[in-house]
Amino acid sequence: MNKVSPKMAQKRTITDFFTVKRQKSDSVAKSVVSEAQVVGKTDSVKKQITLQVTTTSSFDKQKWINSLTAEQKDLLELEISSMESSWLALLHQELTKPYFLGLKRFLLSEWKSQTIFPPKENIYSWTRLTPVNNVKVLVLGQDPYHNYNQAHGLAFSVQDPTPPPPSLKNIYKCLKKEYPNFEIPKKGDLTKWAQNGVLMLNTCLTVRAHNANSHSGKGWEQFTMQVIKKLIEHRNRNGKGLAIVAWGSPAQKTVFNVGKIDWSLNLFLKSVHPSPLSAARGFFDCHHFTKCNAWLEDKYGKDARIDWALVDGNTVLEN
Repeated sequence: MNKVSPKMAQKRTITDFFTVKRQKSDSVAKSVVSEAQVVGKTDSVKKQITLQVTTTSSFDKQKWINSLTAEQKDLLELEISSMESSWLALLHQELTKPYFLGLKRFLLSEWKSQTIFPPKENIYSWTRLTPVNNVKVLVLGQDPYHNYNQAHGLAFSVQDPTPPPPSLKNIYKCLKKEYPNFEIPKKGDLTKWAQNGVLMLNTCLTVRAHNANSHSGKGWEQFTMQVIKKLIEHRNRNGKGLAIVAWGSPAQKTVFNVGKIDWSLNLFLKSVHPSPLSAARGFFDCHHFTKCNAWLEDKYGKDARIDWALVDGNTVLEN
């Protein structure tokens, strides 16, 4: 990745990366349907449930933009341009709170003088790859990778052709133990998981180059806690649950700080972090990948399971 000078950066805006299509109507409506069929249940046949849910958002994006002040529009240009519509509908009220606007002022200053990861256009890639109604599993990370050609908006994932970092290598090792058919990739891009319904969310969404945790305590943690809270509430209102995977005490603390969660509807899986510093203390025997799929199948049927395979042509699922 080539470093962009501050002067060059000033000549570009986030609209260089995204083309926002104008709607014929001022109202933005989204309907997401996931189909399912109740096949039946006997003592000898596992229940297979296909859940049909139609979720319509009446969020009026243009009306909301028109309600913003000139400064808010400038500060929130990235969110307006690059955040997927269902997530913007869910989170727009959070974006105008003082703490978030303060975070954006800090980031504008950082972008002028520092190299920040991930690149602007990838900060909200998790929203575009995993829209709200597609999320089945939440995997919590912490800080983005802080070297070139690594962070691209998904926790634990790195851009092609970057090889997997040590923690991701241990994740692959755990997967291989749980699913012997899993073919270990040479690369570390987890985009397939995101597209299959796994929300790969870091609790802090940006970092200064070569300076781990440099953007911690600036507001991202408060924002991502609200992302988790609102996501759980949204799914539970629609009669659906969420499998939450928290590796390491910081991720687990984030879940605890969200507040009251109905664990009869949701699944909480916790273990030590996959880092080489802690993985040997139980991570390789956590069985989180198979537990996620067992829970999803029990609630929603076989089609709801996650195929954790990453190499083209490989699958970990059996019919």
